[in-house]
Amino acid sequence: MPNSCHSLLQLVLTNLVLFLFVAAQQPQDAPIARFQRYLRINTAHPRPDYSSAISFLESQALSITLQVKTLEFSPGKPVLLLTWPGSNPSLPSLLFNSHLDSVPAESSKWTHPPFSAVRSPDGKIFARGAQDDKCIGVQYLEAIRNLKEKNFAPVRTVHVSYVPDEEIGGVDGIFKFVASEEFRKLNVGFAMDEGQASPGDDFRVFYADRSPWNLIIKAKGMPGHGSRMYDNSAMENLMKSVEIISRFRESQFDVVKAGEAPNSEVISVNPVYVKAGIPSPSGFVMNMQPSEAEAGFNIRLPPTADPELVRRRIAEEWAPARRNMTYQIIELGPLRDYMGRPLMTPTNDSNPWWPIFKQAITAVGGKLAKPEILASTTDARYIRQLGIPVLGFSPMKNTPILLHEHNEFLEDTVYLKGIEVYESIIRSLSSFEESSSY
Repeated sequence: MPNSCHSLLQLVLTNLVLFLFVAAQQPQDAPIARFQRYLRINTAHPRPDYSSAISFLESQALSITLQVKTLEFSPGKPVLLLTWPGSNPSLPSLLFNSHLDSVPAESSKWTHPPFSAVRSPDGKIFARGAQDDKCIGVQYLEAIRNLKEKNFAPVRTVHVSYVPDEEIGGVDGIFKFVASEEFRKLNVGFAMDEGQASPGDDFRVFYADRSPWNLIIKAKGMPGHGSRMYDNSAMENLMKSVEIISRFRESQFDVVKAGEAPNSEVISVNPVYVKAGIPSPSGFVMNMQPSEAEAGFNIRLPPTADPELVRRRIAEEWAPARRNMTYQIIELGPLRDYMGRPLMTPTNDSNPWWPIFKQAITAVGGKLAKPEILASTTDARYIRQLGIPVLGFSPMKNTPILLHEHNEFLEDTVYLKGIEVYESIIRSLSSFEESSSY
């Protein structure tokens, strides 16, 4: 064979191998590329780029022929609502929720820029929001894309919502959305929201959140010379309160250390700041006792806690008026639903959605860990307040928990498996035709 023919054949074979390799990669790389595009949109506070995020998500939704609606209950705070109509719209619908925003990232402390979505050679995708929670936001769409390609048609209507400001309390996001007439018309029977990664081989699922309170305690007393010792000074009263609160914190932490309950099932109290003293050019006036002192605490209450007992403890023990003390409790979300019940979704057969969800996980070879209360707080609490069952779930197993940390990442294989998991969940839940009341 002439050398020119041999060279031509070798070139054709090389190109064919390259084509087959690229073709084999595309089915996996396309979802990864779309995930990376979403991660590269900087939606971190204090200036989240909601407009670009909404534009990207709208384009993805329209590409798979979902109905698209953008709502705005506060200026510059859009809510994106996507709808896949079911064949029986009279049945209560499904809602899959995620939030658009993320917490800030200190770029100098990251290995890769936090909004570059760099994919390392071992498959780690580094970005702020990779775990919390842009992953599920795109996994919902990829799962629906796959189901549509397989000509699956849901019986129940499926809604997907993207809301702003979850990381700063959700007041201008999910709170106003669930209170709206638009939400009422959705007739939601069951919802899913974000969860957390699992370091082990089981998927974690959450049936409740802890609710945050911010507590500010103020003490007053007569000012005096630094040489004098007398009762009921502002600093003395505040220090007594700090000691009492610290003992309560230790008692709760001891329960966790003893293995009697996880962190999420106790009341946590953490000191945040202390403010006192009279400023001077060099720092503080050291020979004068201040007339006012203040401290702030972050409290997290599990739904099993009695909020009235906690209020009484604060009033009688932590900041009693008899010690010239006042306090302010800032409640950041509900503790009870509209019927006065704790905000907990049953994870037993009393909840008809639970066995359907479990079976959907089993169908893709997954296992569920023991259902948990989430130690932190998500938008799910506002949906549960309406009496709607909600499970918190992010399909990330064998993954370190990195939300809000430097170098947040998600492995590509974990992300792709999550799409498969959500495909099974959406298929199963949207095919469920029996009564969904609980």
